[in-house]
Amino acid sequence: MAEVESTSDDRTSNNAVRHKYRVLSDAEKAQMVAVKDKGAELLTLIESIGGSRELSIAKTKTEEAVMWAVKHVTA
Repeated sequence: MAEVESTSDDRTSNNAVRHKYRVLSDAEKAQMVAVKDKGAELLTLIESIGGSRELSIAKTKTEEAVMWAVKHVTA
């Protein structure tokens, strides 16, 4: 499957659910990348401190927070 960058204006090509997206400004694209980068940074930190049910929940909630923040930027 071909990959499409999340900041690309072609991001509907591999999405079966959302068929229309608005074009993001350069500032919005930068915000989305920053949110995803910070989320990845936190996930890396969480993974580095061990494994437990609590850390699994923390990882899930981090992924959820990133999803909602990106949704805000792209809505």
